[in-house]
Order: sequence, then C-alpha cells, then structure tokens
Amino acid sequence: MKIKKIPLRMCTGCMEMKPKKELIRVVKSPENEVSVDLTGKKSGRGAYVCRDAQCFEKAFKTKRLSRNLETSISEEIYNRLREEIQNE
Repeated sequence: MKIKKIPLRMCTGCMEMKPKKELIRVVKSPENEVSVDLTGKKSGRGAYVCRDAQCFEKAFKTKRLSRNLETSISEEIYNRLREEIQNE
C-alpha cells in the first residue's frame, strides 16, 4: 500500500512545520473578510496557529497573522481564537 502524505503547514507563532490537522486556520476570503476556519476548507488566503496559548500570544504580539493575511485583524477574531485554544 502507498503511504499517504500528511500536509504540513507553518505555525505563525512558533514558525514550526506541523500537520495541518493540528493547527487552527484563520482565513481571509476574496471579499476581504477575516474569519476562523475550523474545517480548513473555506476559500481564501490562510494562516495557521498552533492550539497552544503561548504560540498564539507570540503570533498576536508580533502581528504575524495580520502580516501573513495582508490585512488588519479585528479584536473579535483574536478573541475567538483565544476561546478556541482554551477549549482544547
């Protein structure tokens, strides 16, 4: 049998390559709306964050998410991510 390749993505907090399913995706749609994509299937430009509070705080402080998505991210999105990470 053929071994299935696991897609890897880079976390914007720790800058490590991790399996896509372990990360939370933040997506900017073609209409420039930013949202949290838990399914990982929404269309648009995506940025990924680990499900780790320290990693998220690092990405938040350095504003890497907004830089990767090339747009400003509202406080509401950051709060939603924080809530999602704490629920893990």
